Amino acid sequence: MGCVPRWSAPRAYNRSVTEPRIQYARTADGVSIAYYASGKGPALVYLPPTPFSHLQLERQIPPCRHWYEMLAAGRTLVRYDGRGMGLSDRNASDYSLEGQLRDLEAVVEALGLEQFALLGTLDAGMTAMAYAARNPDRVTHLVLWCTWARRADVSGSPRTQALRAMLDQDWDMYTETAARAVLGWKAEEEARQLAEFFRQCTTAESLRAMADALYEVDVREELRNIRSPTLVLHRRQIPSVDVGLMRSLATDIPGANLALLEGESPVPFAGDVMSVAREVREFLGEAAPEAHVDESEGGTVTILFTDITDSTPMTQRLGDEGAQEVVRAHNAIVRRALRAHGGHEIKHTGDGIMGSFALATRAVECAIAIQKAVATRAEDEERLDVKVALNAGEPVAEEGDLFGSSVQLAARVRDAAGPGQILVTEVVRGLTTGKGFLVSDTGEHALKGFEEPVRLYEVRWE
Repeated sequence: MGCVPRWSAPRAYNRSVTEPRIQYARTADGVSIAYYASGKGPALVYLPPTPFSHLQLERQIPPCRHWYEMLAAGRTLVRYDGRGMGLSDRNASDYSLEGQLRDLEAVVEALGLEQFALLGTLDAGMTAMAYAARNPDRVTHLVLWCTWARRADVSGSPRTQALRAMLDQDWDMYTETAARAVLGWKAEEEARQLAEFFRQCTTAESLRAMADALYEVDVREELRNIRSPTLVLHRRQIPSVDVGLMRSLATDIPGANLALLEGESPVPFAGDVMSVAREVREFLGEAAPEAHVDESEGGTVTILFTDITDSTPMTQRLGDEGAQEVVRAHNAIVRRALRAHGGHEIKHTGDGIMGSFALATRAVECAIAIQKAVATRAEDEERLDVKVALNAGEPVAEEGDLFGSSVQLAARVRDAAGPGQILVTEVVRGLTTGKGFLVSDTGEHALKGFEEPVRLYEVRWE
């Protein structure tokens, strides 16, 4: 279709994927909502990027389609058009927050979803936050991209005010300007195509009604009720949304993680989409599609294992739910450190996490960051003791996992470590010599499954 932007597809774009079947759900106030579910596995419900959502046309934009395919790998991706958008009813009248929540509720009920992750971008983030706050037992994870808790925090900017005035006066000029704000002011043909895509997603009348309703939304009071693990994602150079607003949002949501990426586009599939996908998938408990494969092809990989010590007595003392809270705290600390130091999560091991690094130095820095983060937990939080082990070698990569003697040795070193320790093998010590780490020799250790004693070293991090 000529109106769709012909952006170049990323290398891994799969044109052979079958198009998902579009279905319809009816909201409590009688609005027909178009949706589809693609893939298999735990559900990720991706809220419509208000107001420019169109289930069919957006999949003809190669970078957008590739973005959705990455998110659907290993899970069920649910997408829907909100009221007044795309293939859903265009004649809706209630565009309030409650109306947006009814759209989401209708879709998850139609699919029979009991638990799912939510991903909200821009204005849709407010809907995602409100739903997560009101339904803590249903939302397993909350991912927020370039969003805000109060629309007034961004609607007062000169750029937003100018666009709003343009919307009231000239629909074509508004869409042309909005397209260039997304793609950059030097874009010509692509911006014209994107503007036409915008015009097919909704109408000027619907967008004016949406804007009037959205500008009144304020979910700040609901943030303290969010119990789901939350990731706040943003690009540092986005001109219309200050990074400070993202920091404030992450502070106001209990336990939220903030990840700041490089780039200036508010569209997640524009620019460095792989970094965005990696952050989302690692937060959801999965390695990114290309995780650690390139490392194994390049030679030596450093393997990191973490483990919560005395987890069984802790479960007996705290109960299943209390112990799980401690596990979630551990997972958040480790995943944050992995992201910060260029590591990849390979898998969750029950009481710990296995990760991989292309550079041994980064792995040791990550281990130190983990122990420091554990040590600085608040005094009123349940005690958490973690041990970290590192080994390096040339493991075998297969089906998203790593195998071989180097991995087995790293796991045995983990078993030998004590609470608060970072133990490394002689290989890791050699690779990081001269890098400024304080390392002490702990002597030779008899490790299960290895005939010869193994010399281990402790990295001093205090």
